[in-house]
Amino acid sequence: MTKQDLARRMSTEAGISGTEAVVAIAATFEAIAAELVAGGDVALTGFGKFSVSDRAARQGRNPQTGEAIQIKPSRAAKFSPASALKTALKS
Repeated sequence: MTKQDLARRMSTEAGISGTEAVVAIAATFEAIAAELVAGGDVALTGFGKFSVSDRAARQGRNPQTGEAIQIKPSRAAKFSPASALKTALKS
């Protein structure tokens, strides 16, 4: 499903125009991203939780040469599904 597909479905189910759905989706994604950049979490009851995962610096290997390399510390977005979503996916 693409963002456009999501907007069409949201438009139909919420009874709003396609443009309003696109704007709402963009605003939602921007709000989630801004909260994650600020170091916060976004918990959506029944759906899941978006959070930031801090990865420490570590040693790795170049897969082509096998040479040891130093991997810099990084931050990544993480999603943990709620138990209701996990249950729905099992059926």
